[in-house]
Amino acid sequence: MKTEHEEQRELVQWVRQTYPGVRIFAIANGGQRSRTTGARLKAEGVSAGVPDLYVPAWNLWIEMKRETGGVLSAPQRDWLAYLDSIGHGTILGHGFQDAKEKIMLYAPVKL
Repeated sequence: MKTEHEEQRELVQWVRQTYPGVRIFAIANGGQRSRTTGARLKAEGVSAGVPDLYVPAWNLWIEMKRETGGVLSAPQRDWLAYLDSIGHGTILGHGFQDAKEKIMLYAPVKL
C-alpha cells in the first residue's frame, strides 16, 4: 500500500502534466520537528490541519489521505469546514486515483 507521501507526489505530478498552466503547491505542515522549530513555525503562522495542497487558479484546497486507513483529525475537519464556509473549494482525496477523479469533476477547464 502506498504512503500518503507517495499518493500526494503522484497527484502533484499528474496535475502539473495534465494542467500545465495551473500551479499547485504543498503546505509543508506535517513531519517531525523539534519543539523549537515547531514553536517558531507556529509563531510564523503555521496552523495544524491546513490542507496539504492548494491550487490558486481554482481556489481549491486538497487534503490527501492514503487510499485506505487515512482519517481526518479534528483540526483538519475544522479547516475544511471553514474553507467551505467562505466559498473555497475543498477535496478530500483518499489516494491518488480518488483525488484525480474529484479534480477532473472540479477543474473548470483543461488548460
